[in-house]
Amino acid sequence: MSVSHASIHPVEDPTTTDGGNNNAPRVRMKDIQGMPGTKGGLALRLSQFIFAVAALSVMASASDFASVTAFTYLVVATSLQCLWSLCLAIVDIYALLVMRSLQNYRIVISFAVGDGIASTFTFAAACASAGITVLIDNDLNSCDDNHCLQFETATAMAFISCFSALTSFLLNFWSLASR
Repeated sequence: MSVSHASIHPVEDPTTTDGGNNNAPRVRMKDIQGMPGTKGGLALRLSQFIFAVAALSVMASASDFASVTAFTYLVVATSLQCLWSLCLAIVDIYALLVMRSLQNYRIVISFAVGDGIASTFTFAAACASAGITVLIDNDLNSCDDNHCLQFETATAMAFISCFSALTSFLLNFWSLASR
């Protein structure tokens, strides 16, 4: 058995330039822009909120949106997206003001799950509204009698809000997966 012992073959401790502090904290990529509690995360929340409010207000301004179930579903889904985004934007603003990190596992998982649910609802509603808008415009050729421009604008705003929420979901999910 050929084992060397420290007393026979001494090994010197490498010198460090930081004054001997070998317990320096490891660098983690926890403040990637777009994650909760960052300026990028706040920008994503505000864009979700602004586009969801735009979709909601444009669709609600049409007098006959309630006659189509898909358009009513779009109003409900964008209302949910508005509330969710506004609440999390307030949390992000608070975290930025007090310089607190929101990288707690439970916080990030709740953000990820909520973003996933909200973006799925908004995407489903936008797809249903897009289908009805195409039906009215292309197949029935009755855009003169309806508010097609409003329906198309609200649907486009809902898609943009959905993709903004999806970006936030993917960043939060990535943060959870990289732990």
